[in-house]
Amino acid sequence: MSAPSAVAAGPAQSVGSVGLWLISIAVLVALLTADFLVTRRPHEVQLKEAVGWSLFYLALPVVFGLWLWLDAGTPQAVEFFTGFVVEKSLSVDNLFVFMLLLTAFAVPPAVQQRVLLYGIAGALVLRGIFIAAGAALLAAGTWAFLVFGLILFASALKILHEVMSKKETEKDVSQMRSVRLLRKLMPVTDDYRGTKLTVRENGRRALTPLAVVVVAVFAADIVFAVDSVPAVYGITDDPYLVFATNAFALLGLRALYFVLRSVLAKLVHLNHGLAVILGFIGLKLVLHWAHGIWPAVPEIPTALSLGVIIGVLGVVTLTSMRARRRTTAAGTSGEDAATRQG
Repeated sequence: MSAPSAVAAGPAQSVGSVGLWLISIAVLVALLTADFLVTRRPHEVQLKEAVGWSLFYLALPVVFGLWLWLDAGTPQAVEFFTGFVVEKSLSVDNLFVFMLLLTAFAVPPAVQQRVLLYGIAGALVLRGIFIAAGAALLAAGTWAFLVFGLILFASALKILHEVMSKKETEKDVSQMRSVRLLRKLMPVTDDYRGTKLTVRENGRRALTPLAVVVVAVFAADIVFAVDSVPAVYGITDDPYLVFATNAFALLGLRALYFVLRSVLAKLVHLNHGLAVILGFIGLKLVLHWAHGIWPAVPEIPTALSLGVIIGVLGVVTLTSMRARRRTTAAGTSGEDAATRQG
């Protein structure tokens, strides 16, 4: 399908009818409500609980993708699964930032999942806004594909620059503009008060550190939405599928964080892979735009995109494991040498 035909056809080619949109939003709200009920009682999440919820949230997109395949056809199902893999990969990068923020603010283990849930809810709202804006841009003209492609190229180059320069990702979160503004507007208590965001102290309303870290997470969500939405529009121009891939990828992040928090630090080459994936999808978008103007320009099929993305993720996982083993072996050799010298 060429870019012009997709734009001209507009909503008619979307698999998302009004009824399906309403059902999907209702299910999404129900799942978020269930998550808030689960986290109502502060407790430290154990691995068994996290794995159970992670499997549940991984099963949901599989079931949805199979239904989509039976109801709408293979192309739409492939677009959904490809978009989901992209969004899930980028969401893992979200977890790195969440880990940094939870550590920097010394969030108690018992309320960490509540912070993550606020972050996920905020991310879903932001993605919804960006998805609607993206759909409006695509309806305005095929130049939107070029804009999205350039955004992804810029994101890929930024990630590569940080990786190659070994730029320190940790920063003083207290210096974030959103955090500084919040502290100016209202007083902040010295300690956490369970899952409360505000309390009354000395006769006036004050924020808890939990509210501050939630705002910091929201600020990070904005940055991730800039990369995430154009990336999935590089897979499909159907706003409903863009929404579905984002929703399914984000819903399971709370549980996935507790499963992967010990593994995340070992994926030392993940950012290399994400840069390659974003650059590849950026190229796909630019070719899609060019094909609409010059039909002789080839397009990258979605099935090939899925294969490339899975292949890149597999390679960076293997290279990360190998690099980790080399580092461990080097550390062991150094300790042995120091022991012999002693």
